[in-house]
Amino acid sequence: MLQEFKAFVLRGNVLDLAVAVIIGAAFGAIVASLTDDLLMPLLAAMIGSPDFSSNFVLLGPIPDGYQGSLTDYAALKKAGAVMFGYGAFITKIVSFLIIAFAIFMIVRQANKMMPKPAEAPPAGPSEEVLLLRDIRDSLRK
Repeated sequence: MLQEFKAFVLRGNVLDLAVAVIIGAAFGAIVASLTDDLLMPLLAAMIGSPDFSSNFVLLGPIPDGYQGSLTDYAALKKAGAVMFGYGAFITKIVSFLIIAFAIFMIVRQANKMMPKPAEAPPAGPSEEVLLLRDIRDSLRK
């Protein structure tokens, strides 16, 4: 069983996949930083605030002993308040769309830089077609 596992792990596909996962995780951190540190602040400058998490509807009573702000979504959530947090959802959607667009642009650019595969010349007629043509020509004579 150990030999089978070793053969499985050392196959090219598994190693390629492992490298892809590691690079993907590192790339994810870069894109998250691009979103959080560069694009979301620009969005905040244009529309006022990129973080909509302070937009929520309190669905139940505030837990006993809660001393924090009534507009602090994270603190109310930690305290166990029942809320409809539509603002946090909107923030996640905006962040996802920015990340998806950034990845789209990178993949699009990478596809432009990759060499185009050479088109194979059209294949000639098959042997059967050539034989049928010979028969046809023989019959015409």
